Amino acid sequence: MSELRFTEDHEWLRVEADGSVTVGITAYAQNALGDVVYVQLPELQQYEQGAEASTVESVKAASGVYMPLTGKVVAVNEDLNNSPELVNEDPLGEGWFFRFVPADASAVGKLLDQAAYDRLINENA
Repeated sequence: MSELRFTEDHEWLRVEADGSVTVGITAYAQNALGDVVYVQLPELQQYEQGAEASTVESVKAASGVYMPLTGKVVAVNEDLNNSPELVNEDPLGEGWFFRFVPADASAVGKLLDQAAYDRLINENA
């Protein structure tokens, strides 16, 4: 598995072998949300960085999942339609939300690395 990158909005990103980028929410985020009961997946289209691409609803709250970089969504995790609990059970694996092709592939490397993300969540603890 390649090194994960993170956003300040608690999304994780993993660059795949084909150059696409898989996105999900972090363990920290799913833990804060509680039991996930519904995920609205994005459309297969172009999104600008910061646009709300997806929504996740839990027993506690609803939260947006934001496009970490400008790019085109090319795949969604259809398994979440029938099993939204995958987000809680395996947030960094089977609970992924979507894959996109970034407009600028080098921009992924400018996002937070694990150490920077750990500092961010420890500041919020």
